[in-house]
Amino acid sequence: MTQRGPAEFTPPPECPVFEPSWEEFADPFAFINKIRPIAEKTGICKVRPPPDWQPPFACDVDRLHFTPRIQRLNELEAQTRVKLNFLDQIAKFWELQGCTLKIPHVERKILDLYQLNKLVAEEGGFDLVCRERRWTKIAMTMGFAPGKAVGSHLRAHYERVLYPYHLFQSGTNLLCLQKASVDDVNDEDKEYKPHDLLQRQNIHIQPSDTSAPARRAKRMKTEVNTPFVSGQLVDLYVCLVCGNGNDEDRLLLCDGCDDSYHTFCLIPPLSDVPKGDWRCPKCLAQECGKPQEAFGFEQACRDYSLKSFGEMADSFKSDYFNMPVHMVPTELVEKEFWRLVGTVEEDVTVEYGADIASKEFGSGFPIKGGKFKVAPHDEKYLRCGWNLNNMAMMTPSVLTHVTADICGMTLPWLYVGMCFSSFCWHIEDHWSYSINYLHWGEPKTWYGAPGFAAEQLEAVMKKLAPELFESQPDLLHQLVTIMNPNTLMAHGVPIYRTNQCAGEFVITFPRSYHSGFNQGFNFAEAVNFCTVDWMPLGRQCVDHYRLLHRYCVFSHDEMVCNMAMKADSLDVVLASAVQKDMQLMIKDERELRDKVRKMGVVRCELFEYNLLADDERQCVKCRTTCYLCALTCPCRPGFQVCLHHAHDLCSCPVSNYTLNYRFTLDDLYPMMNAVRQRAESYDEWASRVTEFMEAKLDKKRNVTVFRVLLEESDQKSFPENDLLRQLRLVTQDAEKCSSVAQQLLNGKRQTRYRTGGGNSPNQLTVEEMRSFVRQLYNLPCSLTQAPLLKELLNSIEDFQQHSEKLLSDEVSADSVSEIESLLEEGSQFDVCLPELPLLRERLEQARWLAGVQQAENLVSNPCGLSLDSMRRLIDRGVGLTPHPSTERTMARLQELLTISEELEEKAQALMKARWGHSMLTQVDGVPAYLPNCLLLQDTVNRAKGWLQEAEDLQVGGQTPVLSSLSDMVLRAYAIPVRLEPLDQLEVLVSEVQAWKESAAKTFLIKNSHFTLLEVLCPRWEVGSSLKKKMRKLKGECMSSGKKKLVKLDSMSDVERALSDSKDSASAMFTLAEVRLKELESLCALRAANESKLLPTADCASLKVCVCQKPPMGAMLQCELCRDAFHSVCVRRPSDPLDPEAWLCPLCLRSTKPSLTKIQTLLASLQRIRVHLLEGDALRYMIERTVSWQRRAREVIDLYDHSLTSQDCRGASPTQTHRTTGHKRKPLCGSPSQCQDWGVSGQEQSVFYTEQRCIPLQGLSSEVEELMVEGLLLQVSVPETQQLYRLLLSGPPTTDTSHTEHPPYLTPKHSSPQREGDAITSAEKKAKRRMNREEAEIRDRGMKPKSKKQRMGTKKRRERKAASVSASDVSQSEDSEEDMTQCPAENCLQPEGEEVYWVQCDCCNRWFHMICVGVSAELAAEEDYMCVTCSTTNTGRRK
Repeated sequence: MTQRGPAEFTPPPECPVFEPSWEEFADPFAFINKIRPIAEKTGICKVRPPPDWQPPFACDVDRLHFTPRIQRLNELEAQTRVKLNFLDQIAKFWELQGCTLKIPHVERKILDLYQLNKLVAEEGGFDLVCRERRWTKIAMTMGFAPGKAVGSHLRAHYERVLYPYHLFQSGTNLLCLQKASVDDVNDEDKEYKPHDLLQRQNIHIQPSDTSAPARRAKRMKTEVNTPFVSGQLVDLYVCLVCGNGNDEDRLLLCDGCDDSYHTFCLIPPLSDVPKGDWRCPKCLAQECGKPQEAFGFEQACRDYSLKSFGEMADSFKSDYFNMPVHMVPTELVEKEFWRLVGTVEEDVTVEYGADIASKEFGSGFPIKGGKFKVAPHDEKYLRCGWNLNNMAMMTPSVLTHVTADICGMTLPWLYVGMCFSSFCWHIEDHWSYSINYLHWGEPKTWYGAPGFAAEQLEAVMKKLAPELFESQPDLLHQLVTIMNPNTLMAHGVPIYRTNQCAGEFVITFPRSYHSGFNQGFNFAEAVNFCTVDWMPLGRQCVDHYRLLHRYCVFSHDEMVCNMAMKADSLDVVLASAVQKDMQLMIKDERELRDKVRKMGVVRCELFEYNLLADDERQCVKCRTTCYLCALTCPCRPGFQVCLHHAHDLCSCPVSNYTLNYRFTLDDLYPMMNAVRQRAESYDEWASRVTEFMEAKLDKKRNVTVFRVLLEESDQKSFPENDLLRQLRLVTQDAEKCSSVAQQLLNGKRQTRYRTGGGNSPNQLTVEEMRSFVRQLYNLPCSLTQAPLLKELLNSIEDFQQHSEKLLSDEVSADSVSEIESLLEEGSQFDVCLPELPLLRERLEQARWLAGVQQAENLVSNPCGLSLDSMRRLIDRGVGLTPHPSTERTMARLQELLTISEELEEKAQALMKARWGHSMLTQVDGVPAYLPNCLLLQDTVNRAKGWLQEAEDLQVGGQTPVLSSLSDMVLRAYAIPVRLEPLDQLEVLVSEVQAWKESAAKTFLIKNSHFTLLEVLCPRWEVGSSLKKKMRKLKGECMSSGKKKLVKLDSMSDVERALSDSKDSASAMFTLAEVRLKELESLCALRAANESKLLPTADCASLKVCVCQKPPMGAMLQCELCRDAFHSVCVRRPSDPLDPEAWLCPLCLRSTKPSLTKIQTLLASLQRIRVHLLEGDALRYMIERTVSWQRRAREVIDLYDHSLTSQDCRGASPTQTHRTTGHKRKPLCGSPSQCQDWGVSGQEQSVFYTEQRCIPLQGLSSEVEELMVEGLLLQVSVPETQQLYRLLLSGPPTTDTSHTEHPPYLTPKHSSPQREGDAITSAEKKAKRRMNREEAEIRDRGMKPKSKKQRMGTKKRRERKAASVSASDVSQSEDSEEDMTQCPAENCLQPEGEEVYWVQCDCCNRWFHMICVGVSAELAAEEDYMCVTCSTTNTGRRK
């Protein structure tokens, strides 16, 4: 691509684009007739079908082969072609002179020789321009800058290149000329290559004798036998100018006629002998004077298929623009096209597959009976009116009455385009409509001019390119000439453009010139059609063709007669148009026949011209197709002339002519009358419509009459025309006005559609209503609502007068009712009244003033205006329309609000700053009903009361209670005043809280559910209720994690009683009462637990432990509550070797700190000087502990004295007693005692305790109570452990001589050894099974199951070994000293880190495994019985 010129193409405005709905798209001719008033103003328009309208492509692509036309772009444009023709003539002139034309360069631009020649001719010629020195003017006209001596260069180039050609054309003989050759040019000049336009226009130049040598004097070759005579040669070859034969070397022979000329006698003279062929002036005039023939497109030498043409087209476009075809903008292609069309230097050639007959290869649309098989859902396109195969021959088209198939007009033509391929300016044959559909491909760019500008366009083109029209008067009918739309627009021709995309229609209207080009490879189809409105234009076109001597595609007269012969079936509008056309036709025919008759033509014959082909009945002069009549002469058979050219037939006498006619005039009149009768019904209807439309005042008809006329037009199928459209429009307007008038009269608010404004839900203004009333009276018809609406308008005007009077008065609160009544009256009118908004504003102003008066009225509002009321009134007033009355009231309210807000802010600042109460007296004198001031006053009162309470607390001398202090601190936080005693109270409360936290850390067990007060106070309830709560707590802890236990009801009572205590004495009395309850409940609980574990009890029905299941296996017994617990459910004693009282989780409530720590806590609480419930409980606990210590020491001392006396008597009884004390105690009956259970078949549950418990046999109630109270103490004192260890051994055995017993002994006889002997092997096996199950449960972390599982060998070995090395050694029947000694006779005394033991299943004594010869596997698998037990059992069996 070359660089664009300075003047780029400016696209013309766009033509109308229509997008019909499905309803409009159903009838193509009705839609075209509807858009015709708009579209014919631009000449072309574009129609986009509905999106779902997509016909299938039915053309036979494989069979479609065509030979395209060759188009050289710069030859298409009219002005460019004129330049090229001129340059070709100059080039031919110099070529015949034996020289090559080279176009000079001036100022680095190629010199436009055509423009230079034209400007010199317009200025008067070469001589005049030189004489008056106009070369500078010509240079500036050609666009060269002045002051560079360009004029002299132009003169030299003109004189060298163009002046000889001018002399040749004028035939002027000059005596002397400058002897210069056209070859004598600069090397920068561009050699011109002719475009061969003359040759392509069939201007054949005689071939020169290329075999002749270089141009020298051609002498006659003499025969060999002919003697040489010098004088004869001189006489034969002489110069035809000077008549001399001298200077033979300068004598030239013409290659065309062999005439001789001296080089110096020629005009202009030649300095040298030409190198090529040379023609003399006579031959030159003969060659250059041949007339030019019509310009046309050449046919390409190659035959293309659709695929090969598309590949060529896409390759050309992508190579030209150097980018993919789909990425090239249409604007770029358009500008480049018009640049190439207007340039002389660049030659771009394209090919265009135009005017391909669809009849041969098939249409792009599906047709009935065609080879393309249509899918069932596409059959609708076969009958569609927009199918171009159907459109031309549909009933509304006049061309249906043309008998012959006209290819390209009634049969569609196909067009296959490529980039830059174009269709030149033209109008359709017979000035008909055309419709073009682009099936697929890249867009097609169209340009069009309206029909009324056709003659203007022709005149501009003839003016700008007269040379072309001189040789071709009908040049624009040849479709070979184009002109830049910008050039036409510059000369006043209206031009419009559009881009037709695939799937879109372009319609051209009668006599609308149009042209365009293709953006790339595409496939289009076009056809012509004619409607009724075309009829007058069709006859004008025939007359125009006659003047241009252009042939007709069909006979217009024949078509009209064919329609007249079918008058009964014609559409009434078409009949009317045919009748008018026949009147003109018959009138012209009568005049022509009279003229011929006066010429002397007497012979007439009937001749059926419709039986001849169109080309066989053309006028030899104007080429018009003859139909009604024609003149013939026997001298020229087969030739005829129309009556307009009767003198151009031949030179024979007129009497020899024969008038051949198709119809006589008498035949034509009946035909016209039949058409007239058909059209009269429409004319009569049209006249009535016209009469009613033009009626005045009282002669107007009702709108119903217009509806009847519309119904009549529908019944008689009157076509759509301007009159019918006007009638329909008037009727619609009348009905719409009637509806609006009725709505206005009814007072209903309905949506009104403004004309031309779309949907506008606005009411009529009063002025519009006046105009509407005038419109009602100006309608061609009368409406009954008009006088009623006039009366309504008068009422509205009265309302406006009353409203204006009210609005002009001053605003007052008393005018509310009057304004409301006016508004109610105005709302009844369905009219937009400007007074209504003003009245609403006035009503708001009056209501606001009334609200201010009511708020300021002390009778209805004794408290006066509040801040919120003032703000609401001001906010409402701000939205009001400004008025002096409201402005004054607003200013007064604003001033009052400002003062009140200042006071409020001051009060609020005082509360935020928490000033001392001494400063609060500043707001006492605020004379306003203000919320913050009231709140401040209330705050002052509350602060004073709190300070008085704090002062009373300090002065009273009583110890403050923590709850009262906390309540005072919380209340002080809620008072927004800085209170000085608050800091002291906060410090005091924080100290108390710190003390409570310290006490809690001292007493409470980790994750304990007891509160500090519950731990410090005696227990109010013990027993089943507590156990139930513990079981619930444990279940909750196991299911949802840790959760605090709910306080006991009894504890609440205790806490309430302590709170109500006025002094320490009453608190101590309350706690002492609780202590008695505690001891009483615990004794009952111990008795109940001991009773249920008696040997006679049913073990399976017992519920023990926190899990509330029967006793089983190894159990632990609480020393306090005496209940049994599974060893797997509770925590075992930490050190089995150190005997301590084991308490169950229900009885172990605290960590039991030492008495020293407790006394320290009490001392720190006494320093705080705050009455605390926990402090009372702690004080009581210390007193109780001290009292218990005293009593415990007495018992311990007494026990030690008794033990000393027994030691004096001997150690055997003691040893026996201690051994008995260390013996395990069965909690249920022995197997011998429970033998009835075994007989009955019930499953026995055997269990035993793992730790040693205080034997209750022989203990007095006082000692037992003392031990129980010691265990209840939440304090750790040494006396507790001492007493427990003493009682753990049981009461000492006394001598029979002693009749008195210690107070803690009771005479109960029980033989431990006998109990041990009573244990059977079944009990031992059950105990072993329970031991294995407990071990398995511990290992797995599971609860015991009802069904016991057999333990594996390995696990049994581990369990047995563990049981040997565990702390169970402390639970054997030997004392602590004997536990480290093996009872075997020959003990090996093994040493090491681990010594393994085995227990006898009969006597429960422990032996070293190595001493008795038992392995770990045997101990795990089999029961072990020592030697002593084995001997005893054997003796018993005997």
